[in-house]
Amino acid sequence: MQPVIRVNWSGRGHLYSDEEVETVVRVMRNGDPLTQGKYQTQFEKDFADYAGASHAFAVSSCTAALELSALLCSLKPGDEVIAPAHTFAATVIPFARTGARIVWADIDPDTFLVNAKTIEPLINERSRVVIVVHLYGMSCDMDPIVELARKYGLLIVEDAAQAPGASYRGRKVGSIGDFGCFSFHTHKNMTTLGEGGALLVKSSEHARLVPGLRHNGMRAFTGEREDYWLPAMSDVDFDLVGVWPYNFCLGEVQCALASKLLDRLDQMNAGRSAKARRFREAMADFPELVFQKALEGCGHVHHLLPARYDGPSGRDALIRKLFREKGVKPVVQYYPLYRYPMFQRAGFGEARCPQTDRFFDSMLSFPFHHWQSEEEFNEMIAVTREAMDELRKEN
Repeated sequence: MQPVIRVNWSGRGHLYSDEEVETVVRVMRNGDPLTQGKYQTQFEKDFADYAGASHAFAVSSCTAALELSALLCSLKPGDEVIAPAHTFAATVIPFARTGARIVWADIDPDTFLVNAKTIEPLINERSRVVIVVHLYGMSCDMDPIVELARKYGLLIVEDAAQAPGASYRGRKVGSIGDFGCFSFHTHKNMTTLGEGGALLVKSSEHARLVPGLRHNGMRAFTGEREDYWLPAMSDVDFDLVGVWPYNFCLGEVQCALASKLLDRLDQMNAGRSAKARRFREAMADFPELVFQKALEGCGHVHHLLPARYDGPSGRDALIRKLFREKGVKPVVQYYPLYRYPMFQRAGFGEARCPQTDRFFDSMLSFPFHHWQSEEEFNEMIAVTREAMDELRKEN
């Protein structure tokens, strides 16, 4: 018999305001063109201003932003990219596609994130790039990582898919490294109708290459043209010699919506953070449920609500009780990438990441989204306490 789900896991990060819906409808009716137009230009300016970045580009997904970053890092076979294995697969697939070798960095047991101490032992003469992931909405401790990158001549790619709006010591995440990659996927703190993303680029030289790489090598013909239609509408060429471009454009409707959403992103993030604090405080007398620890200066926008369960009965017993008896549906994230067949077959199956393994084998992520009702949220608090209390008595 299937359990009755009272608090479900949602695939939607937030609802839209009337003003946001009206923005979408207006651009649907009047936008011309519906891609690569004025709304893209406006959003890129708005996002660069919001993030405190020099160059911002709207793209079709965070994966697209990561693909462009991987191309701009100019990696070649034999180069090494240091990355956490505790992340979504899209973080590293674009870098593996270049022929570079992926080297797995362990996570810190308190923050659940990589840091300078877990990264530095992996650096050698082949290291070219370090990927940091601001996972679950919390900023990594960036200053020591930036110092490492300067010391060893590494590029930094920030995967900020889950952390739009999070800050680190007064700077928005994604603007600190060489590249910042953001997601507006349906699950995220800010979503542009299911898919979307943005890329921040620090170097003007790198930024100059993005428009062509993003859109099939398209550019205007150079020089004066007596007849605008000759030789054709637009030119096509390589931006990086031998590197084929993509189509990673984000439509005008999504760009207009993204600009509008920036008006209340901080407000939505604050609401998430307040709820997360309430949940954590409600579990304070259950020290076996260990939450992500924020270091000084590391902001958190609480995209998700993960925890490590160190109870004697184990994580699976807690989830079974929550799901089968209490009607709450947590999930488990993220399978260490070196455990997947794809990465093992590619030669990336070896890792020394004991904290990554420990965390994955004992973690759960509670249902948590911006539009979650107070009734559902309070129900989740109550039954989670009940479940852990029952497990204590059973053991």
